[in-house]
Amino acid sequence: MTGIVGKSGLPRLQVPRAFDQDAGSYDRLVGANPGYHDHLAKSAERLRLPGLGAGLRLLDIGCGTGASTAALLKAAPHATIIAADASSEMLEVARSKKWPSTVTFVHSRVEDLQENGIDGPFDGILAAYLIRNVDDPDTELKSLLSLLAPGSSIAFHEYSVKESLRARIVWTLVCWAIIIPLGYAATRDLTLYKHLWRSVASFDGVREYSRRMQRAGFTSLTNETMTGWQNGVVHTFLGARPVESL
Repeated sequence: MTGIVGKSGLPRLQVPRAFDQDAGSYDRLVGANPGYHDHLAKSAERLRLPGLGAGLRLLDIGCGTGASTAALLKAAPHATIIAADASSEMLEVARSKKWPSTVTFVHSRVEDLQENGIDGPFDGILAAYLIRNVDDPDTELKSLLSLLAPGSSIAFHEYSVKESLRARIVWTLVCWAIIIPLGYAATRDLTLYKHLWRSVASFDGVREYSRRMQRAGFTSLTNETMTGWQNGVVHTFLGARPVESL
């Protein structure tokens, strides 16, 4: 079923359904995106997790088909990783891959983590392409902060183009020349890919999102961008839970 994509993308409850529909072709499409996997790995590296993750408990929220989980595992191969996503079909693709016993997948929206048995503290969190897909980002940021152990860090791997004319132009050109046509060729449906375009275009700018993280209580705020066409388009937003907080 084709969803109606509004000015800022799909309604929250329709997002997992759109990913369910396109789960079978998702890996092939993102694999055609130069730098996609390398950039996820870069965001995971920027968490600077010590000791290859030995003794650490990590959360990959919004794991999709497991690309971000693989990035986190590469950065911290000795950690225990819980990976969660709201799309059951994307999770099925993720689970079909080969993983060590230290990786566990859970079907859950970020809004429902506790109800699905996911609780802190975590020594690090990776959230890729997540926050622009929730209805109440401020509430969810505070929830993720509460899941972190004091002093531990989170990395949001996300598109952010609103504050840069160049980034907005690049994003629109890439979407309409490459992402949307390839998505339609693979699935014969435009719902997910129009949502991607609109949700990114309407999402916070870099400074705006950093201020949102600060209001939620994160400290040690930094952000770094990527290489390639994603320069100025895709960013790692880093923050930490204060040692004494909440």
